[in-house]
Amino acid sequence: MSISVQNLRKNYGATVAVDDLSLKIAQDEIFGLIGPNGAGKTTTVECLLGLRQPDAGTVRVLGRDPQTESAALAPRIGAQLQDAALPPRLTVAEALTLFGSFYADTRDPDALLDRWGLTDERTTAFEDLSGGQQQRLFVILAFLHDPDLVVLDEISTGLDPEARHATRDLIRELRAEGTTVVLVTHFMDEAQALCDRVALLHEGRCVAFDTPKALIDRLDAPYRVRFAAPSNFDPTALRTTTGVQHVSTADGHVEVRGTDDLLPNVVQHLTDQGHTPDDLHAERATLEEVFLTLTDDHSTASRSPSNTVPPPETKHSRLLNP
Repeated sequence: MSISVQNLRKNYGATVAVDDLSLKIAQDEIFGLIGPNGAGKTTTVECLLGLRQPDAGTVRVLGRDPQTESAALAPRIGAQLQDAALPPRLTVAEALTLFGSFYADTRDPDALLDRWGLTDERTTAFEDLSGGQQQRLFVILAFLHDPDLVVLDEISTGLDPEARHATRDLIRELRAEGTTVVLVTHFMDEAQALCDRVALLHEGRCVAFDTPKALIDRLDAPYRVRFAAPSNFDPTALRTTTGVQHVSTADGHVEVRGTDDLLPNVVQHLTDQGHTPDDLHAERATLEEVFLTLTDDHSTASRSPSNTVPPPETKHSRLLNP
């Protein structure tokens, strides 16, 4: 087990940033802490890294207490934090030399600079880098010493599409090499593409915990088919088609939502009725829709959900219902 969190709580005055959070993160997985700004994601990872003292609960990272054993943990953890900064006149090469001096062994810095497109910026001062270049430098520094655990807080902020693609590839490579990755993001598509499991945070609490696929499958109607309505087409007849759960019309289009056999059944219905629809496409629900559904449910619930989550060995999918 890479990380174990039990009943974590952190307050800032009267504001509860993290509220009774429990998580278990397995070794060699990409684990996502996802949610909007203010959900408690950054505070949680700061407690994991020993940067903040929890008000309650226990935290163990790689079997150690980050509050009392930070010296032993430091060589084994890499972190790219959202609000990180370096001295303005420190050059890229100087930053690599400085950070490399903290560790007995490091990756090849020239290879990292080349991979992240900063080779030509070796002598450039930190303050003269663009926002995206600064972000890439922080990623390099997080990976420099080949850590067992990497925490990446909003890693895609400021990155161009090419750099985002390279980042995803590198994260997958790290997991394949045995590195545990904690990915903190409010980009649901990023979490859906990368993470083995996710914890969805809302107002400091965990509202769902599972694989992205399992969470999406728990939606009422995880698949949808949309097409331009043929002339004289009656969409209400679709409601009796197998797999169909919802039918709606808007702007001359019909949207049908339902189960995983939705597309062939809708197409068969249209064929039987002699209709050839234009602009037909099918898609699966996304993790963002899961989050919006759950946060809406929990915002209107009369009582808060339980925040205990299953350990990594748990196989069944689970939403934490109020």
